[in-house]
Amino acid sequence: MRAKNKKNRGSILFQKMSNKITKVTGSPKAFITALVVVIIWAVTGPVFGYSDTWQLVINTGTTIITFLMVFIIQQSQNKDTTAIQLKLNELIASDERASNRLVDIEDLTEEDLAKIKKFYIKLADLAEKENDVSSSHSLNEAENVHNYKKLSKTEGKRATGKSHA
Repeated sequence: MRAKNKKNRGSILFQKMSNKITKVTGSPKAFITALVVVIIWAVTGPVFGYSDTWQLVINTGTTIITFLMVFIIQQSQNKDTTAIQLKLNELIASDERASNRLVDIEDLTEEDLAKIKKFYIKLADLAEKENDVSSSHSLNEAENVHNYKKLSKTEGKRATGKSHA
C-alpha cells in the first residue's frame, strides 16, 4: 500500500512539475531567454578562442535540455490526447444516432482503423453524390439512411409529377 501511495505522489508531483514547466517553456519569455543565452554564447566565442570547451558548453546544455523536455512534452501530450478522447467519447455517447462502436476507437489496430476510414470515405462520396456535404450518417445506419433518402426523393418527385430526367 505504501509503495502505491509513493507512486501516486511521485506521479502527481511529476504531473504538477511538467504542467508548470510546459507553461513556462512555452512562453515568449522562455524563447527570449534561450535566444539571449545563444547570443551570449556566440559573442563569447572570440573571448574563448572558439575552443572545444566553448562549443562543448552549448552542445551539452542543449542536449540535456532537449533530453529532459522530450519527457515533459510527451507527458503533456498524453494528458491532452486523453482529455480530447474523453470529450469525443462523451459527444459520441450523447448522440443517439452516433455509433457507440466509435467510443475508444483509439484502441483499435491500424488495420481496423483503415477499414473504418474507408467507410467514412464512402460516406463522403455518398454525400458528394447527393450534393449535400452536411449529410450525416452513423457507422451503423449510413447505407440504409442513404437509400431511404434516395427513395424519398424519388417518391416525392413522382408524387409532384416531376420526372427524374
